[in-house]
Amino acid sequence: MYKLFLCLRYLRKRRIAFFAIAAVWLCSAMVLIVISVMGGFLDMVKSRSRGLLGDLVMENGSLQGFPFYEEFIDHVKREYAEQVEEATPVIVNYALIRFPTRNITKPVQLVGIRLEETYRVNDFRNSLFYERYYPGTTRLEEQRIPAYGIDREGRMVLPPELQSAYERWLQQAGPEEKQAAGKQRHYGLYPGPGLYYPITHFREDVSDPAPGWSEETLPGLIAGIDVCAYRRDDGEYERVYPRGYQVLVTLLPLTPKGTLAGRGGTPPQIAFQLVDDSATGVYDIDSFSAYADFEIVQNALLMNRREADDGRVFPARTTQIQVKLRPGVDPARMKRTLQEDWRRFAAARLDQTDEPDLLEDVTVQTWEEKQIKFIAAVEKEKILVTILFGIISLVAVLLVGCIFYMIVQQKTRDIGIVKSLGATWRGVASIFLAYGAAVGVVGGMLGLICGSVFVYYINDLQDLLTRIHPNLKVWDPAVYTFTRIPNEVKPKDAVAIYLVAILASVTGSVIAAVKAARVWPVEALRYE
Repeated sequence: MYKLFLCLRYLRKRRIAFFAIAAVWLCSAMVLIVISVMGGFLDMVKSRSRGLLGDLVMENGSLQGFPFYEEFIDHVKREYAEQVEEATPVIVNYALIRFPTRNITKPVQLVGIRLEETYRVNDFRNSLFYERYYPGTTRLEEQRIPAYGIDREGRMVLPPELQSAYERWLQQAGPEEKQAAGKQRHYGLYPGPGLYYPITHFREDVSDPAPGWSEETLPGLIAGIDVCAYRRDDGEYERVYPRGYQVLVTLLPLTPKGTLAGRGGTPPQIAFQLVDDSATGVYDIDSFSAYADFEIVQNALLMNRREADDGRVFPARTTQIQVKLRPGVDPARMKRTLQEDWRRFAAARLDQTDEPDLLEDVTVQTWEEKQIKFIAAVEKEKILVTILFGIISLVAVLLVGCIFYMIVQQKTRDIGIVKSLGATWRGVASIFLAYGAAVGVVGGMLGLICGSVFVYYINDLQDLLTRIHPNLKVWDPAVYTFTRIPNEVKPKDAVAIYLVAILASVTGSVIAAVKAARVWPVEALRYE
């Protein structure tokens, strides 16, 4: 009982102990903030990578791609129906996108996809803006351009298909979703109920101004949000090029030698209409990607099935196959299975193509292996930063040790009296060890509370600093990849930091505890 009494008495009466608590408090909060932000950054890298690639990716690392992909996809779906949920071909190439009315041209990574299959393979659908508010209306095939009109009461209205889709969303949306939708802004558009309608065309060339569709048809294009919009200081996007806007895309079909393929060396140019924008949260993707229909991109890049003048047949090609596995299937094991299957599949078709190298170099990777360089870099950065801040946190251990040593020096007489009354050296040492643990418990708890609150409001704090002065902006998406700072604290990280804080405080009190245990009662009383 005397141990608990003295421990609580020192904790309340010795004000110098408050400095030790403050040191543990600040160090715990600092380490929690660093681990939460860096750990959240790493988790976002992994989740976005998996969400955009599926579970497995097949490719040969070449812009020329590889043939016989359709046959292999059919083979995989048939032979591994219990393991594979979906597979889809993807073409990745480079292009130039031009916004005619503003005379702006940007380089982009053009991705050819089959939209419905892509929805089933990864999380691409969740990144789309207009598909969220107008479900089922985002399409990539050739389509007419929507035009809003004026009803009898003078209100601006959408074509019935879009209007009904929006009303379906309103029925399902919650109050927070409707409030978020009301914050959206679009360049040069008119307001609708809770959302600014994303249509740029008005039927002013006809006598009946009812909403409808233009006679012109164009294929759809989905652009990365940072390609067709800019972000304001408050974090919201201004859609300068909204839905229905016409753009020109110049594609670059390349030969294995790096020269432009076919059509006299003139790159093909296709007119598209923007049908949606994609916000994956990864700046490098959102600022450099555009998505079009797979067949349109394949034909423009001369990757479709062709017959040469000399009678040779060139089978259709793709640059990737993305595979979605069923829940519980081990990606690593399925990767090895598909790799072996492809080797046998390709060996049986080497004589059916004049480009056998494209078949031999195809590899299967898991989504983690595909992004291993990026993920490994972030993991190493997290470890390095955690170690650096951990070393800095050793100041708390040293400070606790110094403060407790001073307390022992000042309380030598008290220690002597306690030992003269029968306290053992173990009992005296445990007083200061418990004292250190109490400092860790209090300081660690305060640190977790303050660190958690700081992490939760970290984006709001950055927005506040940005509004005060743009140069105070800490998190630049062009540097840190993601548009927002991760703001989630993992319970296991908080518990680990709390336990380490207590252990560090106990460690800091060891020297003082040993010194107190070695005090002889006679010498202590003589000293006084």
